Amino acid sequence: MKIKLLVFVLFYTFISCSNNERKTIVTISENQFLINGELTYKGRYWKGNKIEGLLFNSRMVQGIFDDLNPDTKNQFAYPDTKLWDADRNTNEFVSNMDEWRSYGLLSFTLNLQGGSPLGYGNKEWINSTFDDKGELRADYMARLERILDKADELNMVVILGYFYFGQDQNLENEEAVINSTDNITNWILNKGYKHILIEINNECNVRYDHEILQPKRVHELIRRVQNTKKDGYNLLVSTSYGGGYVPESSVVTVADFILLHGNGLKEPSQITELIEATRNVAGYTSKPLVFNEDDHFNFESDSSNFATAVKAYASWGFFDYRMKDEGFESGYQSVPVDWGINSERKRAFFKKLREVAIE
Repeated sequence: MKIKLLVFVLFYTFISCSNNERKTIVTISENQFLINGELTYKGRYWKGNKIEGLLFNSRMVQGIFDDLNPDTKNQFAYPDTKLWDADRNTNEFVSNMDEWRSYGLLSFTLNLQGGSPLGYGNKEWINSTFDDKGELRADYMARLERILDKADELNMVVILGYFYFGQDQNLENEEAVINSTDNITNWILNKGYKHILIEINNECNVRYDHEILQPKRVHELIRRVQNTKKDGYNLLVSTSYGGGYVPESSVVTVADFILLHGNGLKEPSQITELIEATRNVAGYTSKPLVFNEDDHFNFESDSSNFATAVKAYASWGFFDYRMKDEGFESGYQSVPVDWGINSERKRAFFKKLREVAIE
């Protein structure tokens, strides 16, 4: 009996110590981000534009991807092995995080239901951390933990998306959506992670099956996560809308930060207009504006979407996918993913990021 008690005490102590040794805490002060109590990119200006307090990011949503449909998963096979391997995908993600961080990338978006593995469009694949009733799948959670632990080690912030419109139909009803939300939120809090920003769902105004994930009610889930606490701590929460869409007042009022998407905005001036319109939404108070999806590049220009967002003091996020006839090295969303900086667009983004954030 004494031996069993000792084993239990040691196990509990190990878990407690592991959680207490978390390195990274993200907080918000008005419209600025802080990591471990210090403003991001402290003291940094680029061409007269304030960088301090921003959170540059990249859309890396497939970090824990798998396809549970045996009829479709073979299309995601690696070109070298001719097989799909979910653990390889996560391992290679983790192995590249140090390099991303060295260029000044402080954040990335990771989704529990991924995103389109083709860049755009969804078919019959099944990719979800949640089962149909909202329980957490152990293999997905193990992969997620590897990424979250590495991000914590590197003082990086994870924008963690809960739901995606290409997968929410696999949750059987609203109760399953709520179960999913509660289960993952409590798991994060119990693990002691404090370097995570929550995106309830990717583009809430796009084709969601469940009403609670749609614009009129998604603020209920934002509040639900905010009101879930452990030892007085709660997660910072928002949601996103489709490209160019101005967030609605119900979300702007309650969200801790505002997520914007630049997809579909062909002119950089539209980025400025979107930022200005968002700051004029009823209920807006000073809080960070973060683009975490924009598939416009042209990084050598000082009027790119990236540069334009910076000039308006909004954080910007890179969204890249494998386009027609491109090789394995292209894109961070198309599966299988080459997580290295090995394509022309990836190199251009990280070069510009280093110029803006570090050099």
